[in-house]
Amino acid sequence: MAAKLRKGDKVIVLAGKDKGKTGTITTVLPKENKAVVEGINIAIRHTRQSAKSQGGRLPQAMPIDLSNLAFVDPKEGGPTRVGFRMEGDRKVRFAKKSGTTIDA
Repeated sequence: MAAKLRKGDKVIVLAGKDKGKTGTITTVLPKENKAVVEGINIAIRHTRQSAKSQGGRLPQAMPIDLSNLAFVDPKEGGPTRVGFRMEGDRKVRFAKKSGTTIDA
């Protein structure tokens, strides 16, 4: 099945401690059905000092379930579902709320 949410997509959080916040997907983990969103679901990770890094308490974005994310409609700005349609010989994603094509 094709991925409805991809790296670089702007999404809004639908549920959880960061509900209502928006961010950009940095990593998608399809086997775990999760994604890492920049600035969302931040946890403090304690790291040991090494030759490469300073160490200490570092904030890190943790994965969030894909079911708790919705694509942000490029035209209307709110959350929308993503669908697929054929344009010529190409399969493209589109926002179901406004009908706007996502993949140009």
